[in-house]
Amino acid sequence: MAKKVAVIGAGVSGLISLKCCVDEGLEPTCFERTKDIGGLWRFQENVEDGRASIYQSVITNTSKEMSCFSDFPMPEDFPNFLHNSKLLEYFRIFAKKFDLLKYIQFQTTVLSVKKRPDFSSSGQWEVVTENKGQEQSSVFDAVMVCSGHHILPHIPLEEFPGIGRFKGQYFHSRQYKCPEGFEGKHILVVGIGNSAADIAVELSKKAAQVFISTRGGSWTMSRISKDGYPWDMIFHTRFKSMLQDVLPRIVVKWMRNQQMNRWFSHENYALEPQNKNLMKESIVNDELPSHILRGAIKVKSKVRELTETSAIFEDGTVEEDIDVIVFATGYTPSFPFLEDSLVKVENNMVSLFKYMFPPHHEKPTLACIGLIQPLGSIFPTVELQARWATRVFKGLCTLPSEKTMMEDIIERHKKRIDLFGESQSQILQTNYISYLDELALEIGAKPELLSLLLKDPKLAVKVYFGPCNSYQYRLVGPGQWEGARRAILTQKQRILKPLKTRALEPSSNFSVSFLLKILGLLAVVVAFFSRFLWF
Repeated sequence: MAKKVAVIGAGVSGLISLKCCVDEGLEPTCFERTKDIGGLWRFQENVEDGRASIYQSVITNTSKEMSCFSDFPMPEDFPNFLHNSKLLEYFRIFAKKFDLLKYIQFQTTVLSVKKRPDFSSSGQWEVVTENKGQEQSSVFDAVMVCSGHHILPHIPLEEFPGIGRFKGQYFHSRQYKCPEGFEGKHILVVGIGNSAADIAVELSKKAAQVFISTRGGSWTMSRISKDGYPWDMIFHTRFKSMLQDVLPRIVVKWMRNQQMNRWFSHENYALEPQNKNLMKESIVNDELPSHILRGAIKVKSKVRELTETSAIFEDGTVEEDIDVIVFATGYTPSFPFLEDSLVKVENNMVSLFKYMFPPHHEKPTLACIGLIQPLGSIFPTVELQARWATRVFKGLCTLPSEKTMMEDIIERHKKRIDLFGESQSQILQTNYISYLDELALEIGAKPELLSLLLKDPKLAVKVYFGPCNSYQYRLVGPGQWEGARRAILTQKQRILKPLKTRALEPSSNFSVSFLLKILGLLAVVVAFFSRFLWF
């Protein structure tokens, strides 16, 4: 008899969790509190309690080839960076292709998830739900928490003396939907993440003046990288990940500084990060520098105090006649349907093994999917999490002892602080490729470079020097997809398809890049074996 799995939420994490359950022969039931799929990526005019909220203009910061599910490439005519409505269209195509909607109970709220009395032996959970005022209790063999972490806004008002006497309007960025209604206003945006930059840029086209207040600054990148390719197709490669791992931190820092300042000098634009040693997530915004350049946005230091109509900053400067304050200050992870002891988020640390499994359970039958903030696309990340979780539920993969898991959590926490800092916004931050490989290794889906080089040199070069996208994790192991090789070799075609909308005479360019990459890969292999021969 198939094990029954409760999937909480029908956003991106919930949809891929459903598919992974079906792939492993499990019997999933998804509970979605709203009337449709999409989660965070389904725009609504009004903010709904208990649901993530986005503004109308949101566009993905990661490209389609780096964001698609591993055995389901996005249509080649889709743009490389998608408006939220286009991404939702992809989710609908995906759900229809794999017949996932039949597993979802819409307009059903999960009220509680509790261990059964015999949990130590059965690992089962009692899930209480509500639909149209009717409560129902069901027993499940496992639970996948896919409700996201962009629901409960974090607004540290205690850090803003004088907020009580401020006469203007203030709200969290979660409430923002569009720039209409802010014409002629003087607006202060507090925060320096992607939402803060997007909102500041959009408002600056309508407002009289926009200010961004930041404590530490931030690197800012364009979506467009070398030769016009999407930034993440160039940035996230196994070769570059290897360099970051083996080179001294000071060299990596220098390389990063050079790369980030290639577009514009962050020091000149008052955006330079206060601590450049940290590998914090960069802003991805194509317009922010130009709006600073034309004076529509001014970057300010941390707010020291607010008066009835003005903001006083730490550097002593004052901006008068502030009408609106937008707090783009992030979110606090919240799971009101879980007991506090199940998923602990305290002291800026998430006590989950590999950001997924509570270490203290007698049975590993509850997993959090998507409670993470990788330095790359979230979609391949949650897919590998779901693939691993479902195999753990089936008993095909095992977790280490509680002691070992706690040691891993503590060590990972120390490394996270060292790499990303102690800010509240960084508690879920993690490296990208190394974390994907960790998960893939657990299920036997991590590509083996040497074996690949001997069998298929052309593919090996693409895997090592090309973009590290989700297709790579379908080349070997359980869930192997016969279309993975072709998807990797034809990704350039899908990138260029929506761009080449005008017929041009073909140009004949001879390139030696492929030969250089082959030689570079051989050098890496030789160096690898030389290391062992030396010892």
